[in-house]
Amino acid sequence: MAVTTEMVATWRGPRAALRRQLRMGQREDRALVYLMIACLIIFVGQWPRLAREAYMTPEIPLEALLGAALFGWMALAPLFFYGLAALSHLIARAVGGKGSWFSARLALFWTLLCVSPLWLLHGLVAGFIGGGAALMLVSTVLAVAFLAIWLLSLVEAEA
Repeated sequence: MAVTTEMVATWRGPRAALRRQLRMGQREDRALVYLMIACLIIFVGQWPRLAREAYMTPEIPLEALLGAALFGWMALAPLFFYGLAALSHLIARAVGGKGSWFSARLALFWTLLCVSPLWLLHGLVAGFIGGGAALMLVSTVLAVAFLAIWLLSLVEAEA
């Protein structure tokens, strides 16, 4: 199944989608690619917001904002997400989880990739509309979707 088709299927059934991902074998390269593509999409999603910030505060050029965001999303965020996946596996193991380090990483990285299109919407709303009810709604939907898909995927990963 194509990755994009599987991403859509994840929204309907996160556990079944992760089960299919796990059946493809333990491939760290695949998990890392999911993470890096998700971080890249999230970074691109920040462009409209950063352009708005650069326009509102001309003291900080757009290039500086983009460079900082690039470093943050492509260098620091992957390290953070590896740590978060390890922490989630340790917590799951403490409450009886039987999964592996890889399955916990895959659950998080796959979730990030699946919700990354919402990050694009979030960036568009933040860039074109700015703060307000619309941005709050999109942020809430993004947070709830991420947590729901991640926790259901983690349950499957640790089963």
